[in-house]
Amino acid sequence: MAEPLSVTLHATRRAGEMLGKRVLVTGCGPIGTLSILAARRAGAAEIVAADLSARALGFARAVGADRTIDLSEDRDGLAGFSANKGYFDVLYECSGAQPALVAGIQALAPRGVVVQLGLGGEMSLPMMAITAKELDLRGSFRFHEEFAVAVRLMQGGLIDVKPLITHTLPLSQAIEAFGIASDKGQSMKTQIAFG
Repeated sequence: MAEPLSVTLHATRRAGEMLGKRVLVTGCGPIGTLSILAARRAGAAEIVAADLSARALGFARAVGADRTIDLSEDRDGLAGFSANKGYFDVLYECSGAQPALVAGIQALAPRGVVVQLGLGGEMSLPMMAITAKELDLRGSFRFHEEFAVAVRLMQGGLIDVKPLITHTLPLSQAIEAFGIASDKGQSMKTQIAFG
């Protein structure tokens, strides 16, 4: 879990000051849910998570999202946050889906920060909204020094990733573990125990 947590710690560093911020996370797979943990640890005051999967949103709630929005039931579930020029200070876009990015940008307040983590291919951007709101668009892909920080945070109990580990199998069942891990309807994170 140190590697994906490191990715989200790096994204949080890229987002800038987090203390007291209102955060939107779009896409609640492993990276999205770990982004919730990283943002909260960095001082985010409010975190809203949006996804198309009720199961994924359950994990978002388990790790501390203040509110979840099931976009499969309400495609316009983020529209209310667009009123008065937007609500959120930071968007962690973890789905890689253009509709999530566009809806998230509409929900950002002026001078908000978009951190793009999701990898879904090329996307068109609403440049007028980005320009008029003076938004910062920041890509986040790599990490380095955050890996050691991730390990220390987990070891010290400061970030609890256990709610995301849905399966633990022994090394002798590694092939089965990879099969489970590839089925997102069954697994959030699957780990292999080496002892």
